[in-house]
Amino acid sequence: MDRSKFLKTAGALLPLSLCSKNALLGAMNTHQKLSPDDNQSFNTGDLALRSASKIPPYLQKGDCIGITSPSGHIQYKELLPAISRIKSWGLTFKTGQTIGLKDGTFGGTDQQRATDFQLMLEDPAIKAILCARGGYGAVRIIDRIDFSSLNKNPKWIIGFSDATVFHMHIAHNYHMATLHSKMCNSFPDNWDKATAQQKATIDSIRDALMNTQKMHYRSLMNPMNRSGSAEAELIGGNMRTIENLSGTRSSLEAAGKILFLEETHEYLYNMDRMLWNLERTGQLKHLKGLIIGAMIRTPQRDPNDEMNKSIYELVMEKVKEYNYPVTFDFPVGHIVENYALKCGVPHRLEVTTIGTTLTEL
Repeated sequence: MDRSKFLKTAGALLPLSLCSKNALLGAMNTHQKLSPDDNQSFNTGDLALRSASKIPPYLQKGDCIGITSPSGHIQYKELLPAISRIKSWGLTFKTGQTIGLKDGTFGGTDQQRATDFQLMLEDPAIKAILCARGGYGAVRIIDRIDFSSLNKNPKWIIGFSDATVFHMHIAHNYHMATLHSKMCNSFPDNWDKATAQQKATIDSIRDALMNTQKMHYRSLMNPMNRSGSAEAELIGGNMRTIENLSGTRSSLEAAGKILFLEETHEYLYNMDRMLWNLERTGQLKHLKGLIIGAMIRTPQRDPNDEMNKSIYELVMEKVKEYNYPVTFDFPVGHIVENYALKCGVPHRLEVTTIGTTLTEL
């Protein structure tokens, strides 16, 4: 993922995406109210399918979200739209020491960013940690952070893009659920003028963290989809980041799970290389299902150098020997329609000739 290009062109991503034209979907309000017993730590209820991952306690009104910047730099004023929404949910917030710091592209030095994240992990008053923005830098500090406090004090880690490092590392080493979602720099500046889609994606963060309703999403039919159904935990994130973590102690462990992938501002041949990495390392072989979100390509400067296959074809050639469901154009990634997904939590994926649904169990 070329993050510098994404940051400069975030307002015009949809027309560039190979997948996002059909990703115009919304979160459905199931209005499934939960009893107090459903909000217990590490308890998914009497499900036919139980999660192997621990579920951090869901947030309640008055709980605190810590905001830190483990990757790129950000100023406090850029957090204000997110802070306003967090407060509207009845939650409180605490900003870390990295907010306002700048060390090149980073939100402070490696040590400053690692220390800030560590302090939030160990602060029992903080019930969730929200990454302020993406960019690059999480992989530089991941081995400086001791996540063992999550065993006694589990909390939600929230973000996407470069935050995929945290999702992968925590899943690999601590088998704990995390939240893949928009970050502070994606909250609309003026809530009253925000589109319905923008509001729905932001409110999906609230619904996921506070467990006010089960997550339930629909996407339009794509003729390249492969029909089928599956029930398993979700895992996934940014494809380039997942590739870079391959072979490390933060690597993807996708067997028996529903994998979702997204990417932005990469040449198509780079995306193909990433997909081959997933195939050759065995990550695609034992999936329960595959979800492809927004795959935003950078066109070749010379059109003669462009690959003669679509991203749909590149994916399907890697999974043609397998029989699990595959869906394209799902609302996740560097697009407006980037809905919150609970990694490590069981979901049901149904792909039909009408469309796709993903429902939290």
